[in-house]
Amino acid sequence: MTRQPWPAGWRHALAPTLLFLLVGLAWEAGVRLAEVPRFLLPAPSVVLQRIAADWGPLSLNAGVTMLAALLGFVIGTLAAVLVAVLFLYSQAVERAMFPWAIIIKTVPILAVAPLLTIWLGFGLAPKVVIAAMACFFPTLVNVTRGLRSLDRNLLDFMTVIQAPPLQLFWHARVYAALPYLFSAMKITTGMAVIGAIVAEFTGANVGIGTLIVNAGYQQDTAMLFAAIGLTSLATVLLFYGVCLLERLALYWPGARLDH
Repeated sequence: MTRQPWPAGWRHALAPTLLFLLVGLAWEAGVRLAEVPRFLLPAPSVVLQRIAADWGPLSLNAGVTMLAALLGFVIGTLAAVLVAVLFLYSQAVERAMFPWAIIIKTVPILAVAPLLTIWLGFGLAPKVVIAAMACFFPTLVNVTRGLRSLDRNLLDFMTVIQAPPLQLFWHARVYAALPYLFSAMKITTGMAVIGAIVAEFTGANVGIGTLIVNAGYQQDTAMLFAAIGLTSLATVLLFYGVCLLERLALYWPGARLDH
């Protein structure tokens, strides 16, 4: 009987999983052999025990942070796509608005987060806004370029058949822009999470950022690593969720920019 090869997904996951385990084992052995104090650098086993012991508050706070990051990710992406379409059809709008997009990109999150907390309160809203701001500029630049990257032969063909502008947009420009959109989304998933956490640093009563601040004040390194690890895992899952969506949406040969 012929042995079936592993599915491609399992083969791709094998190398990073093995590397992750090797790093964890090296970390565990190094901490134990060097007898590093737990308050300086806890071993992975200690961090895992802390996650198990405080799973309730950790999962609750991580869920709030990831909800804010996901909402900000969606809002920032949609806003960037809409503005990119405006740029496509109006150079005057692009000249007027692009400097403001650069300002949004360059303003430090730590500087604007306290203002948004004052204006919007200590709830979900300021975290969503910060996450959306973090996602906006990279998506805007990529989608603007994608909408204008239409193949010249295709554009000539659509012109010859006298395709209406709306048909040209939906059946040509959107398909040209989708690979650039997903490339931007894979970048901004992590930026959205960072934005939500930074917003929690400046004033929030729940969230991973709040846990990190409190653990820092208490010098609770095990909780710090537990919070960071759980958030990192959730961010990785969000990233691969975007990758899965990309595979489903970009189904035609040569569509993905990473191929």
